[in-house]
Amino acid sequence: MNIQEYFTRISYKECHKDTDLQTLTDIFQHHIQAIPFENLSMHCGETIELDLQATYNKIVRKKRGGWCLEINHLLFWALQELGYEVCILGGKSYDPAKKAYTAEIDHILLKVVIEGISYIVDAGFGGAYQAWQPLVLVSGKDQPQIPGIFRFMEDNGTWYFEKVKRKHYIPEQSVPPTDTPELGNIRKIYTFTLEPLHINDFQELNGYLQVCPDNILQKKSICSLQTTEGVYALVGWTFTEMKYRYKEDVDLVQITTLTDEEVEKTLKDKFNIVLENKLIP
Repeated sequence: MNIQEYFTRISYKECHKDTDLQTLTDIFQHHIQAIPFENLSMHCGETIELDLQATYNKIVRKKRGGWCLEINHLLFWALQELGYEVCILGGKSYDPAKKAYTAEIDHILLKVVIEGISYIVDAGFGGAYQAWQPLVLVSGKDQPQIPGIFRFMEDNGTWYFEKVKRKHYIPEQSVPPTDTPELGNIRKIYTFTLEPLHINDFQELNGYLQVCPDNILQKKSICSLQTTEGVYALVGWTFTEMKYRYKEDVDLVQITTLTDEEVEKTLKDKFNIVLENKLIP
C-alpha cells in the first residue's frame, strides 16, 4: 500500500506537506470525483471483504469504487498516513419510505480535527446527497456548497445531518421544476454520535448488508460519481445526469434508460469501471 499510488488513482498532483483544511478539501474533492459510490460487487456475485488491503486492491489497483464502508475506510487510511487527526464514526441513515432513521448503525463517516475545529468528512454517501467539502461540525448553521445547503442539528449528543432540497428541471417532461423548496422542505440524510469506532465494529454490518434482501443495496445495482458540474448515477438500467445550478436554485436532470450493452459501456465511459464478472442490473 502506497500513498503515492492512491494519489495517482485520484489524480491528485498537488503538494501535501501541510495537514490543513485546504489540503484536506483538495484530496477529498479528488477522491469523490475519481472513486464511484457503487455496490456492483453484490450484483456480480463477488463478496465484499471489509479489509483494508482488499479495499485498497479493489479501489486503487483495480480502479473500482465501493460503498461507504470501503470508500471511507480507504480515505481514513490515507488521511491517517498524511498525519491528520481522524476517527471513524457510525451513522444511521434516514429511510424516506419509512420516514424514520434505521434502528442500527448502517453508515460510516469520518471526523477530522484541524487546529481544534472538528469537520465531518464523508466520501461515501453518493448521489445528490454527497457533500463536496468537509463540513464544520456545528449545530444549526447553514453550510452552502455547490450541491446545495447542508446543515447539522445537535440534540442531547445526537447529531442530525440534512440538506435543503432544490428544484429539478427534467427537459423531456417539459413541466415546471419539481421539489420547490419551501420552509421545512428538508431531506434528512443520517444521524450519528461522536463515539469513536473501529472498522471492525462494522464487520457484522458488512456481512449483513450482503445477504439481507430488504435493503436497497440488495434490491438495486447502484453506481454514482461526482463530476465537476454535478453527479452521474446509474441505478439498474437508468442513467441520470444531474447538473447543479443549471439556473438559480434549479438542477438540470437528464434521465436515460439503457440496454444491457449500454450499461457496460456507460460504466466504462462515465465511471471508468470495467467489471471482471457479469453484472446483473
